[in-house]
Amino acid sequence: MTHSQSEEYRKLLDYGRPPNVKKCFPNSKALIVSGKYIDRAMLAKGGCMTIAANGRNAFAIKGTLAAAQRANAAVIIEIARSEGGTGAYCSTSLWNIARQTDAYMNEMGITIPVAIHADHFGIKKPEDIEPAKTEIRSLFDAGITSIAIDASHMPDDQNLLANLELNPFVPEWAGLETEVGEIKGKLGLSTPEEALFLIQGLNANDIFPDWIALNNGTTHGIEQSDAGINVALTVQIHEALAPYGISGAQHGTSGNNSDRLRQIAKKTKTTKANVATALQMISWGVKVNDFGNAIMDESGSFIKEAGKGVSRATWEKMCAFAAANNWQKGNFKNLNLPFENILTAQEAPIRERMIKGVEDFVFTLLTDVFNAADTADLVKKQIFETQSHTPGFKAKRIEQKNEWTREKIIEKASKIAVNKGPEGDFDD
Repeated sequence: MTHSQSEEYRKLLDYGRPPNVKKCFPNSKALIVSGKYIDRAMLAKGGCMTIAANGRNAFAIKGTLAAAQRANAAVIIEIARSEGGTGAYCSTSLWNIARQTDAYMNEMGITIPVAIHADHFGIKKPEDIEPAKTEIRSLFDAGITSIAIDASHMPDDQNLLANLELNPFVPEWAGLETEVGEIKGKLGLSTPEEALFLIQGLNANDIFPDWIALNNGTTHGIEQSDAGINVALTVQIHEALAPYGISGAQHGTSGNNSDRLRQIAKKTKTTKANVATALQMISWGVKVNDFGNAIMDESGSFIKEAGKGVSRATWEKMCAFAAANNWQKGNFKNLNLPFENILTAQEAPIRERMIKGVEDFVFTLLTDVFNAADTADLVKKQIFETQSHTPGFKAKRIEQKNEWTREKIIEKASKIAVNKGPEGDFDD
């Protein structure tokens, strides 16, 4: 870095880092920013989205950061509440993911902007709302800069009411995602009517989310079919929501081929694409196809690639542990927590190839599929323009607040034709 560049970068850190990040990491050189900035950069470039990489293990986080630096792309590092909440199956948690990411960025000399996202902060029943108020505040105390309030398991009126009740506990500057329709594949698809109900009700109450997640045909984890994301439905819903200035968050990308993901980036208003299972599998050295889906052998078992990911001895231990617990296929994710320290205890060349596998996969996604290259510069430009840790809102209130009282919300919801389908899945 030249002197002028370092002076410029110091200003970016001063302007762009939110107050909670400055408090948690006072001496850091990591440009951790609000999720709002990441979204705005994708919109500024157009026809692109970036990875929201689930940091189920340290290797997924480091590999994603290395790829983002190489692609000069702004990215999001996230963990879902199911993966890293109070009942976690990963050692990465909602409370240590910002600290881990900050440490790795400083260690690796990462200078691209990164947001830290609490994904699928799930509210499954009204009784979950009160304790969530304390928990959400604690996440921002720990350095989170973006959150997805996901009450999509509940009926439409309760989903909206939960979002309204929890919003005061999310800082105004933070990235905000909301969700309509659970993630469950081709059943119970979201409709424009449901999405409009949620966003209009929020808008009437001066809440302007950055992203909406839909059930648009996604599935999570290990995809067996090729039904995948319904691009036309996504376009239709995004067009209906256009007056409200909201972008799309695409869940379940691990189950979709590169061409379909290119269509989502190009044709829809999606700016955030969650990837989890693929990064986990690649870090372990499991054989995947070109879009990160694990390939099974004839017996339905994962194929461990020689010279990639964990050592052969570690993989055998992992498989034996899974077998002892009767964990198969999608349940291999439960290996993250008991094996994180074992993975970290491997020799350096093994750890480095685990990171490198993730880096190469994410670099290809960012540059060749998501069209996110050089979006880091767009975030930096916007931070210099605002000289602030927030770019502000993309929308303003256009709905009448008196039309969206609790009573009217319940009444309006009763008129929506809904097919929620079977129970969904939180994990990507």
